[in-house]
Amino acid sequence: MNKKERLVAAIENGTVIDHIPADKTYQVANLLGLFSIASPVTIGINYPSLKVGNKGIIKISDKFFTDDEISRLSVVAPKVILNIIRDYEVVEKKTVETPDELRGIVRCNNPVCVTNNEPVPTIFHIVDKERGICKCHYCDKEQDISNVEIV
Repeated sequence: MNKKERLVAAIENGTVIDHIPADKTYQVANLLGLFSIASPVTIGINYPSLKVGNKGIIKISDKFFTDDEISRLSVVAPKVILNIIRDYEVVEKKTVETPDELRGIVRCNNPVCVTNNEPVPTIFHIVDKERGICKCHYCDKEQDISNVEIV
């Protein structure tokens, strides 16, 4: 496809987040703080996708994400594709994977957990990546990662 014929304009340098489940697109943008950055951001939803049905795509000019930001992203939309763009070309492409541990990203849903009663950062161990099950480091409560509350 000619670059001028794309549905969403190409960016010179930055990051393209692709294959986001359409219903998670705004949550991803919010989680990454994209509504309050100075760089141009393009958000598109409901593009047809063989991988996820309808997909979202986000293009962020002049922004490259840290591993911590990518870990946060994995909680909301695992398996999205990050494309690193330099001079209008994809120089790196990576699939976001859920890490083995989530630190300070999700809230424990156990009301008596120390993390909900003391100023302690949360730590969750991913015990089943396929089913999306994480376990609190402090109280051992298991949670479905698709139903967690982001800190």
